[in-house]
Amino acid sequence: MATPKRKLTTAKAISEAISQEMEADENVFVMGEDIAKLGGVFGTTTGLLDKFGPERVRDTPISETAFIGAAVGAAAAGMRPIVELMFVDFFGVCMDAIYNLAAKNCYFSGGNQPIPMVLMTSVGGGYGDAGQHSQCLYGTFAHLPGMKVVVPSNAYDAKGLMHTAVADDNPVIFMLHKNLQGMGWLGTVKNSIVDVPRETYGVPFGEAAIVREGKDITLVGLGVTVHMALDAAEALAKEGVEAEVVDLRTLVPLDRDTVFNSVSKTGRLLVIDDDYISYGVSGEIISSVAEQDSSIFKTSPQRIAFPDIPIPFTRPMEQFALPNKDKIFNAVKEMMKD
Repeated sequence: MATPKRKLTTAKAISEAISQEMEADENVFVMGEDIAKLGGVFGTTTGLLDKFGPERVRDTPISETAFIGAAVGAAAAGMRPIVELMFVDFFGVCMDAIYNLAAKNCYFSGGNQPIPMVLMTSVGGGYGDAGQHSQCLYGTFAHLPGMKVVVPSNAYDAKGLMHTAVADDNPVIFMLHKNLQGMGWLGTVKNSIVDVPRETYGVPFGEAAIVREGKDITLVGLGVTVHMALDAAEALAKEGVEAEVVDLRTLVPLDRDTVFNSVSKTGRLLVIDDDYISYGVSGEIISSVAEQDSSIFKTSPQRIAFPDIPIPFTRPMEQFALPNKDKIFNAVKEMMKD
């Protein structure tokens, strides 16, 4: 008999994935602020304390430098820690542990000292939490060699990518957008709540997904911007424009081939990113296609991303700056004129 399908939020899918990894390997443990009794501010560790106890599910003091440094040391000693940095914006106080220790140790040791740790962190704004709790910083981490970077857009991918992350001997930055977590007060995107198998499964790194096929233009997104692109594509279809939507899923490794092949078919490229526009993911995607063969473009590639300003606190200003369905729709309509 087939296993009945059930829909999960991203947070519940992550919690289930971590639970299964902890059951399979006693070296896997979790630590971070409010991840034990509270179950994580965003619900990603709900139920783990009752199941595995305080030795393997550890609440920490508010000292990111201390507990992320401890995670690096534990990984170097043979454990496989999953450590939560509650908001990615707090990376500044622990970047030495993340980049000078976790990311570089494998290279410095000639491959003899892997650091199999997962750093799980929340990203993204849109709910008025201002410039110290609302950034994405995808490009910041993807730019630095030695770490893998994961940005799921839905619960199915989140669970499968977490399995792959825990099994990886490299440090993995697992970036979860708040608007996809399943916390009602954050305004969860409904289409991120999808069918998730009960059994353990993996989603490979470095394989983007074509989540909507089309022939007129390629829309590339990651995390929450995938859903913006899908909404815009639906509206564009009513205007006779068939947009293909690519979900990157991981930034490191980056599936450049899927993007290039899509643009080869459509001839047009629009990248949507809620990280800062300069020196980021959007520019990297465009350049990677242009460098391979710029002759495939029917019109100049474009991008929609967050302007290079601190994220505003006031909702009208923040919403004005963020990508959205209407910005994508209008940009595509302009691009289709060429």
